[in-house]
Amino acid sequence: MKDLQFKRHRRLRNSSALRSMVRETHLHVEDFVYPVFVVEGENKKNAVASMPGVYQFSLDRIHEEIQEVVDLGIQSVMVFGVPDEKDAVGTGAYHDHGITQEAIRVIKEKFPELLIIADTCLCEYTDHGHCGVVENGKILNDPSLDLLARTAVSQVKAGADIIAPSNMMDGFVAAIREGLDNAGYEDIPIMSYAVKYSSAYYGPFRDAANSTPQFGDRKTYQMDPANRLEALREAESDVEEGADFLIVKPALSYLDIMRDVKNNFNLPVVAYNVSGEYSMIKAAAERGWINEEQIVLETLTGMKRAGADIIITYHAKDAARWLTR
Repeated sequence: MKDLQFKRHRRLRNSSALRSMVRETHLHVEDFVYPVFVVEGENKKNAVASMPGVYQFSLDRIHEEIQEVVDLGIQSVMVFGVPDEKDAVGTGAYHDHGITQEAIRVIKEKFPELLIIADTCLCEYTDHGHCGVVENGKILNDPSLDLLARTAVSQVKAGADIIAPSNMMDGFVAAIREGLDNAGYEDIPIMSYAVKYSSAYYGPFRDAANSTPQFGDRKTYQMDPANRLEALREAESDVEEGADFLIVKPALSYLDIMRDVKNNFNLPVVAYNVSGEYSMIKAAAERGWINEEQIVLETLTGMKRAGADIIITYHAKDAARWLTR
């Protein structure tokens, strides 16, 4: 045995302190963006059945959720509005007093230092549930762009710090950038859902946001999960059009895509740890099949290791508690 030549990698694993010293990837509370859902009405805190621990709040109670977020050291939230009324063109999305705009005002007034990211889409506001204008069963690209730009401008007027368009229409970043610039909001960044796959992992979110398509699916504008090179084309277009961040969504099944985006573009990469990923862990943890804390932190660390600079996650509050205790 003494003549064997081999490397002793275990030397750097001998103790917790040593493992911490050489650890390559670190999670920080500042990495997290926490999604919040705001509904119309009063005194509402509605549990989302398919997402344990996630709630819809009315405007008069949203401060309860945000105060907890702030107390945990989380510095950013993403706001999703869930309106009572919908129509064919998603008027509530770009109305200056829509539910998202009112939520942004309420949050910003009480928590001025909190970074507010506005999800910019039409699907929660259209009666057909699609992310653009529909005509004869077809989702029209170009007529949707003006409505998305109007939505972005109205959200920034309400106090949003970052616009996050999630619709996957071609040219959406260019249209929104032009709309913001023409309205005098040149300094507002765009966190583009640059690489968004047509995924089965979104199911629980559609319960939370009431955004299930009423016909067909979103496969004509969201990406085929089998495609890798297409992701680079999509991201490249958004970079050229003026995106400031690039989101990869979902995260867990697309870590290879996240690494590709990180390696090819010099912009912050955002992982969206989506609802289905969250709910699977929660369901298994409730049954005692897994250690929730260990699984969540390992999963989020994997996203950072794959290239994410920022993680949008429903686990943010739990992860913040575990990281700071």
